Amino acid sequence: MQRQSNAAELSPRAASTGARERLPGAAGVVAAALAASCCLLPLALIATGLAGAGLMMTMMSYEWLTLPLGVVGLAGAYAFYVREQRRCHTAGCRLVGERATRIMLGVATAVVAVAVLLRLFPSWTADILQRL
Repeated sequence: MQRQSNAAELSPRAASTGARERLPGAAGVVAAALAASCCLLPLALIATGLAGAGLMMTMMSYEWLTLPLGVVGLAGAYAFYVREQRRCHTAGCRLVGERATRIMLGVATAVVAVAVLLRLFPSWTADILQRL
């Protein structure tokens, strides 16, 4: 009796490995969304005319929660990324979607950095925004 190919047996494992390798990018995007929800997202919605100042005031009241969660989430995303990168280096494999993950982490870092700058240096960022 011949045994069938191992492809069917490996597919759930391969699927979980692919999902695990995409976790850093997804965590970075969630962290950026959390950090941006207090400052950047309402500004973008107001600038496009989709929302008013009331949304900005409402979201700013939750800034004490969303900004630290965004920073912690971004740190976690980088920790996941480094862990997976080390695991793949040890196993001799290549990360699936490594370029996309790096791009997402870079964009998430920029969003979180801008949100933190808006919070920590409001007068400085207000001067820059007025010049635009």
